[in-house]
Amino acid sequence: MNVVGDTHLPVDADRIDQAAEVVRLLDRVREHLGMDIAFLSAFTVGTQVVLATSERTGPMDLVAGDSRSLTETYCLRVAHGDLPAVIPAARRHPVTREMAVTGDLGIGAYIGAPLRGPDGQPVGMLCCLNRGENPMLDDDALRVMRLAAALVQDQVGAFGLPHRAAAVERVQRIRRIIERQDVRMALQPIVRLDTRATVAVEALARFDQRWFPNPSVAFAAAATAGHGVDLELLAATAALSRLHDVPDDAWLGINLSADALTDPRTIDLLLPHGPRVGVEITEHAPVTDYGPLIEVTDRLKEGGVHVAVDDAGAGFASLKHVLQLRPTAIKLDIELVRDIDTDPVRQALVRSVEQFSGALAAWLVAEGVESETERKTLLDLGVTYGQGYLFGRPAWELAAA
Repeated sequence: MNVVGDTHLPVDADRIDQAAEVVRLLDRVREHLGMDIAFLSAFTVGTQVVLATSERTGPMDLVAGDSRSLTETYCLRVAHGDLPAVIPAARRHPVTREMAVTGDLGIGAYIGAPLRGPDGQPVGMLCCLNRGENPMLDDDALRVMRLAAALVQDQVGAFGLPHRAAAVERVQRIRRIIERQDVRMALQPIVRLDTRATVAVEALARFDQRWFPNPSVAFAAAATAGHGVDLELLAATAALSRLHDVPDDAWLGINLSADALTDPRTIDLLLPHGPRVGVEITEHAPVTDYGPLIEVTDRLKEGGVHVAVDDAGAGFASLKHVLQLRPTAIKLDIELVRDIDTDPVRQALVRSVEQFSGALAAWLVAEGVESETERKTLLDLGVTYGQGYLFGRPAWELAAA
């Protein structure tokens, strides 16, 4: 990787730092993309320097004047094509999840567009960061970023952005979903790998396919609109309405984030159903204070509710959940399970997690099982339970065993 030498933005850095037009531009970028902060930076001798930030920065601890070694940043890697310009889930990406800056700044999602000098070399970046993941980041979002970077680089007088109607319409539709309680739940079985008997059922939210073919986009749009927890609890309520479809000797898994779990309404919603339900803790945003979350999960476990940590092995955060929460179930991330029948490294990792789950007396569930050879390999590794297309796809009705 080439480190940029003594280059400067083709604009006056002091003027950029103070210009109200640029701050307004950064705020509009941040708002349009549903991110916590937008910032403009310059590359100097081996260093990235923050020149200006959006007025609103959310929980991101970044201010004008901050600097960091270029080799530690996402930005230079993006500028040189070594990282994608759009990273919706930084703590899951195989490169960024291992970078110190991800943990230092609490980066959950990233998007950036480079500014280039006359020789084509990168001289700075326009970037947005978010604490939580943001699955709404897409090619449209990248076009917005590149347009904004062009406005800055060319010193265009009008620093506004075109109205991003699609993002606004998503938020309006989320509000309608909540008002009309317009969510359906698909069901997917979790089985014993040896007998294929159904032992649990995961409830998966589904929305209008025209707007939200990917449910994670709906939840991200709800969070952007300030209705994230409301939508999660609506989905949880809809899931509980399907409890009669779950076999009497199985439990119903409901996905909830840490924010939703610590909402006072959640305990009252789940506890009456005791051992017939379980909560799968999703990672929409990092947990900064485990105290309130542990208090809730301990109460749920005392009431017989299963507590599962989802996507174990996907990154440090999920393993930290396991250590802090002592769950009754651990769900192996699909990336650990895929091709496990031919990959000795994956086999070694799963064997380690299996031993750990045994020490906790927790269920170990392999997600994404798609072939007979994967099923047999998992059994040989000591994994008892599985979920995936081999046993049943998410469907409106649970298939007969």
